[in-house]
Amino acid sequence: MGFVQEMHSVGERLLQKLRELPQAEPVEILAFSIIVLFTATVLLLLLIACSCCCARCCCQEPRGRKVQVRPVIPP
Repeated sequence: MGFVQEMHSVGERLLQKLRELPQAEPVEILAFSIIVLFTATVLLLLLIACSCCCARCCCQEPRGRKVQVRPVIPP
């Protein structure tokens, strides 16, 4: 129950910051924008990583045998 209350508290603080954003100073707007951009980037990279991992696990295609390449000795 503590985790749910903590997440609710964080959500309320974020909503309050969003409400105050139009009256905020430019530095606060820039800092908030950077934090939002960083969070979105991390979530996007996590989504890409999970989709690539899932594609390998779920959609495995049979691969042929690997053949070692040996150097050709000149005559």
